[in-house]
Amino acid sequence: MVVTTIVLVIKIVIILIVLMLSVAYLTYVERKVVGHMQQRLGPTHVGWKGLLQPIADAVKLISKEDILPSMVDKPVYIIAPIISFVCTMSAFAVIPFAGKFMLFGTSIQPYIADINIAVLYFLALSSVGGYGIIMAGWASNSKYALLGSLRSSAQMISYETAMGFAIVGPVLLAGSLNLREIVEAQEQLWFIIPQFVAFVIYIIAAVAETNRVPFNLVEAESELVAGFHVEYASMKFALFFLAEYAAMILVACVATVLFLGGWHGPFLPDIVWFIIKVLFVLFIYLWLESTLPRLRFDQLMALGWKILIPISIANVLVTSVVVYIVRYGSN
Repeated sequence: MVVTTIVLVIKIVIILIVLMLSVAYLTYVERKVVGHMQQRLGPTHVGWKGLLQPIADAVKLISKEDILPSMVDKPVYIIAPIISFVCTMSAFAVIPFAGKFMLFGTSIQPYIADINIAVLYFLALSSVGGYGIIMAGWASNSKYALLGSLRSSAQMISYETAMGFAIVGPVLLAGSLNLREIVEAQEQLWFIIPQFVAFVIYIIAAVAETNRVPFNLVEAESELVAGFHVEYASMKFALFFLAEYAAMILVACVATVLFLGGWHGPFLPDIVWFIIKVLFVLFIYLWLESTLPRLRFDQLMALGWKILIPISIANVLVTSVVVYIVRYGSN
């Protein structure tokens, strides 16, 4: 029991440390990739090739004065960024990063929890994390922040529905809500092949869920001066910042597990294949950011309700029929 607890704590610490470093350097990679795509250089001055820029950003955020505006609802204002950050980090507990392996004669599973309803756990935490944005906009007592949070609530309802239906396809093919079992079901065939439509819908919905370009109307600097977190500074703003980039990594991990075969791949170690696939999904994020302009809000809603949701429902129906015929048609 003691050994199990120690191993669990070590896993949590390792995942948190790797996540914090990944979030920090995802901001660096984002600025470099988008910069080169737009014929700019990105960070160059802080460290060799700008590699210390994330460290400089962290020092700047930590050292800034933590201003508390007088008009805010203080308890809700303080807890909002914590909710967004904690919910996003907690969702990583069920991500299977690799298959089991032996270490010093002990079987190690490179993930924290292996639960039968991992897909529902992910959807629940991603939904609750959105409430942090809504609470921040309301508690700030600012019209700009409130407009940003209202956009977030509408966007969350619209695109979580499409994302949920997109996830149903791989679940039906695997016959399980357990993420590890979904990966194991893709040993021979990655689900992106029979579920390519669901994969595209998932990526679009994930970009909208994490408020990234071209769906970043929640922040919309040009009209809402940063939107829901306009009244935040220092570490409270940093928590929103960390939650947003950690959410990008999270949905990339889930896309890898559901559609790209998880850790499966030839020659290289499991964890290397998993990282390569996650980086591929994150590159799609950055590609969209450097290419597409921000949508209008009516375009955002129309895409979600009139296009993505009907197509995702049709995909679920077709997949259900095919799975039923394959499994029970001969009977």
